[in-house]
Amino acid sequence: MPSQLPLRTLLVDDEPLALNRLRRLLKPYEATFEIVGEAANGLEGLKAVESLEPDLVFLDIEMPGLNGFEMLAKLPYLPIVVFATAYDAYAVRAFEENSIDYLLKPIEPERLEKTVERIRKSQAAPAGANPDLRHVLELLKPKKELHSISVKTGDRILLIPLSNIAYFEAEDKYVFLHTLDGQQFLTNHTITTLEDKLPDTFTRISRSTLLNTRHIREIQRHFNGKFVVVMQDKKATQLLTGSSFTDNLKNLMEI
Repeated sequence: MPSQLPLRTLLVDDEPLALNRLRRLLKPYEATFEIVGEAANGLEGLKAVESLEPDLVFLDIEMPGLNGFEMLAKLPYLPIVVFATAYDAYAVRAFEENSIDYLLKPIEPERLEKTVERIRKSQAAPAGANPDLRHVLELLKPKKELHSISVKTGDRILLIPLSNIAYFEAEDKYVFLHTLDGQQFLTNHTITTLEDKLPDTFTRISRSTLLNTRHIREIQRHFNGKFVVVMQDKKATQLLTGSSFTDNLKNLMEI
């Protein structure tokens, strides 16, 4: 990536109106962006990147043929990428956490101005050396199908089916797996690792607790906007949501 502006810029979007709007919004920033090409889908975008070698791509995500992520995965190098998308909140959080900029559609001039300032200040990263974007792509890959968690007990290794797990709970440096029949097993995982490995039926409700939403018996309102989750396990365990994780449960259960 060159260290000087303007940046050779490619626009990729399958919606003609969105493409026209973005081109019009970028017009006042000709000192920052030199638009060298446009593409109407991921396949065209892939060919355009290979032939034009742009410094920066404004990229839609949901497109026919190849979506934005699939297109990026096939590139021989990664230019700077600014996502222009109406993609889901999980992706947006990933972009924020990894310092990759995004623009939610319809793009507003004020928000675009912030993107321009960020690019101007940073002068971007070298081409082909954007590990943050690679990390986001990994985060957004579908999780491998997982059916059980292995735990050690004495000289044996047990495979506990996910369907029999009520919740995981961290105590000091240890994380315990709790089954529906009331058993408890020490695991070799952290809560964060489990959160990444497990399917979406498991959700984090506090810094120390990750539960199986399929085994929730009821949810009770608590103080300060928190909730008590009563599980369907043998002990009818009550788990309290943490302040930073309450929204996880509310969004999932639509409460």
